[in-house]
Amino acid sequence: MLGRDTMSDSTAALPWLVIRQDDNGNRYRVGKYATQGEAQRMADKLDEHGHKQLYWVERAESSTRP
Repeated sequence: MLGRDTMSDSTAALPWLVIRQDDNGNRYRVGKYATQGEAQRMADKLDEHGHKQLYWVERAESSTRP
């Protein structure tokens, strides 16, 4: 299906996520990256802005589990 953007479709190509948590505890996916290092650099760059939000890197989970 064209235009479909699900975690399982892109997990293999972009398995690393940058996640942001705001002051209210809400979490948002900021971006998807090919390498952990690339994702960490982005999280570090975003964290430099001095806002109260938290940024971290985690590996995307495939929606297909045994």
